[in-house]
Amino acid sequence: MKKLFSLLVAGFLVVGSFGCQEAPSSNNGSTPAPAKEAAEGRTTVKETTTPVLGEKAKSKIETNKTAATKTEEDLKTTVSKKLQVGIPGNKLVVENKQGEITLKGVAKSQQEIEKAEKLIKDVKGVKSVKVEAKVEPANRS
Repeated sequence: MKKLFSLLVAGFLVVGSFGCQEAPSSNNGSTPAPAKEAAEGRTTVKETTTPVLGEKAKSKIETNKTAATKTEEDLKTTVSKKLQVGIPGNKLVVENKQGEITLKGVAKSQQEIEKAEKLIKDVKGVKSVKVEAKVEPANRS
């Protein structure tokens, strides 16, 4: 009687697991793996697979990353050029992280730092400006 009961329960589990599976999707070309019944203990195990990105999806993700990096480099270049035109011969270094410009290096005066900050804020795409530049100490001769 116990064996019959165990067989019935195992049968219901197998039928239930097949009935609960989703229909195969034609979007990504993969089909869900069938449920397997383990020999020991009559436990039902369902295998799942992780969808694999196609070449188009991979290239699109890489293009987006490249575009973001290119945009950051373009903004950094634009800011650097504007500083060279506005303050010729400056020793300021520009860093860009997602539109947040950090100004580093050495300036000749506090006015040069303030002018650089104003020039940077005028550039389209700049979200914020952080000044970490220092004023060059005056030479005492």
